[in-house]
Amino acid sequence: MAHPRMFDDDDPLLERVRSIALALPGAQEKVSHGRPAFFTGRIHCYYGGSRKVDGQWEQHPQAVLLHLPPSETAALREQPRAFVPAYLGASGWIGLDLGSETEPAELAELIEESYRTVAPRHLVAQLDEPA
Repeated sequence: MAHPRMFDDDDPLLERVRSIALALPGAQEKVSHGRPAFFTGRIHCYYGGSRKVDGQWEQHPQAVLLHLPPSETAALREQPRAFVPAYLGASGWIGLDLGSETEPAELAELIEESYRTVAPRHLVAQLDEPA
């Protein structure tokens, strides 16, 4: 059974995530489990997520899910806007609710760091090449 679509293409926060994520070398977008997923060989971020709280699903439709180094994940978990996403949290992913307090530069830095943890080395090397 296919997952229902759980996003709106007109969402300005999705557009912000999309523009950052797709600007990375070799990045592409697909819909995975009803949500936008940005990837090269492996997914480096998702837009939107959920978690289970007291047996009930809690949706986070305007969030970014990231795979960061453990020290960064631990630091983000201290923030009230962070959550451990269902299914992916056990593999080290962290969710971050987006909103007016999320600076575009911070978002870009986090998405790039997540990309660096999963993208092939030759693509990561392109990020470090002089412009």
